[in-house]
Amino acid sequence: MHIVVCIKQVPDSAQIRVHPVTNTIMRQGVPAIVNPYDLFALEEALRLKDQFGGRVTVLCMGPPQAEDALRKCVSFGATDAILVTDRSFAGADTLATSYALAAAIRKISQEQQVDLVFTGKQTIDGDTAQVGPGIAKRLNMNLLTYVSRIVEVDLDKRRIKVERRAEGGVQLLDTTLPSLITMLEGTNEMRFATMDDMLRAGRCTVRKWNKDDAGIEDVTKIGLKGSPTVVSKVFGPTPRSEKADMMVVADTSVNDVCLNLLQKIFTTHPTLEEETVERLSA
Repeated sequence: MHIVVCIKQVPDSAQIRVHPVTNTIMRQGVPAIVNPYDLFALEEALRLKDQFGGRVTVLCMGPPQAEDALRKCVSFGATDAILVTDRSFAGADTLATSYALAAAIRKISQEQQVDLVFTGKQTIDGDTAQVGPGIAKRLNMNLLTYVSRIVEVDLDKRRIKVERRAEGGVQLLDTTLPSLITMLEGTNEMRFATMDDMLRAGRCTVRKWNKDDAGIEDVTKIGLKGSPTVVSKVFGPTPRSEKADMMVVADTSVNDVCLNLLQKIFTTHPTLEEETVERLSA
């Protein structure tokens, strides 16, 4: 089994800043980490590797310093690491990013057939959740999003069965390989790196591919040229000026507290009471 896990090095969201003129993320001086959602995808891929054998290749498109993120993934147990890095990729939006990563995965599959591609459900610096589906579309792979559990993998029949979190419940999906899976957060817990794997990560050679190595056929579809997205404005949330209301409940029953709270909410939002009654009576 050969699994490719797409990861991204992102700025630590707790220390992120936005440029006031260009509306772009200012990455200078901000610590970089592996996108937390991608770690759930990596752990699930490593569990399948433990079960079926094979290899896990971690793939990242980014600047040269993203090599640190790939080595981190190797320290957890990944087999191989590839960094797609080129100045022509700079300024890529989700459309251009999915094009570049899809081309790189095609190149990887020439070395060994790719059975599964994993991504996190989204990244913390973009939150669009578009790159995974974009890769699946370009590679003509079955797409399984917001997967909460892999139920069964049958390599002989080339089939996979997963549980997918959906509005109102859980869907059980059964499809064929190759497939692309975007993993939901909280589905597993990242393992600790072993000493052997940490030493291997320090020694391993992270392969660096430029646009030609990655098999990019149309340079107009990468970087700024291939990015139709226009960010009109980026801003941080405005701190709320209102303070929380405190209610003293020392000698008051729970029912009285609830009634008083509901009355206060309905007084603040006059139409809410009528809407609530209509929904309950429907």
